[in-house]
Order: sequence, then structure tokens, then C-alpha cells
Amino acid sequence: MDPVNPSHDSSVKPSSIPPAKLNPAVWVDEYGNFLFRYANSRLRDANAAEEVVQETFLAGVRYSEQFAGTGSELGWLTGILKRKIIDFVRSRNKHGKAEPYEDEHDPSAQLFDAMGNWKPGAIKWSPGPGENIELEELRVVVASCLKTIPKGQADVFVLSVMEEMDSDQICKELNISPQNMWVRMHRARLGLAKCVGAKWQISEANDVKEVNSNVR
Repeated sequence: MDPVNPSHDSSVKPSSIPPAKLNPAVWVDEYGNFLFRYANSRLRDANAAEEVVQETFLAGVRYSEQFAGTGSELGWLTGILKRKIIDFVRSRNKHGKAEPYEDEHDPSAQLFDAMGNWKPGAIKWSPGPGENIELEELRVVVASCLKTIPKGQADVFVLSVMEEMDSDQICKELNISPQNMWVRMHRARLGLAKCVGAKWQISEANDVKEVNSNVR
């Protein structure tokens, strides 16, 4: 008699099927690039991104028994990576030095409202298949601009906008007051608005030049 195939036997309950097991041997090849890009877009530092990704893999092996098997390996590892990024940002904020900042405001209407506030959902930070090319280009510009503002401000922006953490949690992680967080977030918005607007105009100008050169 042929063995019963659980997928075709209604008498076998889903809970009786063993959960998927982790396979650390393939993590670097399968997920390394995605996790590195994810970390680098938030930390703006390739060395730091490599560090937190390595720590993520080590933590994944160390706590593999906590993997329930109900989700994907990548989703589970990304969850660990998010925690590592938050820990790194908190440590950097604690031991880092203040940087000078020039408070100017030049908003980009696609990303910021009339008050200079980031528009919710302006950019999806985890790109999906078939995504609009312009949105992808805009995300690259924002990631580049994050490197131009002080780290303390960029860290608050990343945790608030990209990781969608609430204010109380950010203050706790970075050990800062709500007022200090508001000031950092405000300045981050202004700095990003100026940088994104400038870079986007340069990009559009270059596109126009390329079109004109092709017409000739």
C-alpha cells in the first residue's frame, strides 16, 4: 500500500505536519544580498551593514530553536536584522559625537507636505516586483541623502519612517527625550527635503540632456 500523502489526505490535520526547518548553509547565498541592502539603506554605512548582517546570521543559528516554521526563513532573518539595526543605531547614538547642522528648508513636494512633514507612504522601503521605476530612483536618492545629514538625525528618521517605530519606543532605544527626538526629526526632514529636491532636479536635468542629445 502506498504511503499516505498529507497534502491529499483530509484526515491529516495541518498541525500534525512538521514545521519547516532552517537551513543556515544557504543563508549567505540566498539572503545575503537582500539583507545587506536592507541594512545599508538604513545605516548608510557598508561596514556597519556587513557587521549587523553577520550578527543576524550568528543570532539565527544561535536561536534557531525559536523558529516556529510558520513563516519564511527570510522573513524570520529580517526580523532579527531589524533588532540588530536598532541596537546598532542606539549604540552609535550613545557613543557618537554631535555634528554641525545648517537649518535650511527646500521641500520636495513628492515626499513632504507644505509643513515639511514626511508624507506617510510616500515611498515603500521594501520594493516589490514590477515597481514604478521612478519610485525606485527616488528611494535611491533618499538613501543617498541620508548620508548627508548628521547621524543622530538620520537615525531618528530611519527608526520613525522606515522602521515605523512609535515615538516612545524611539526615545527609549536612543535614550533621548521626546523634545530632543522632535528636534532631530524636524531637522532631518529639512535636510532631506533640501537634498532630495536638489538631487532630483539634477537627475531630471541630466535626463533632459540625454533626450536632447539623442534627438540630434
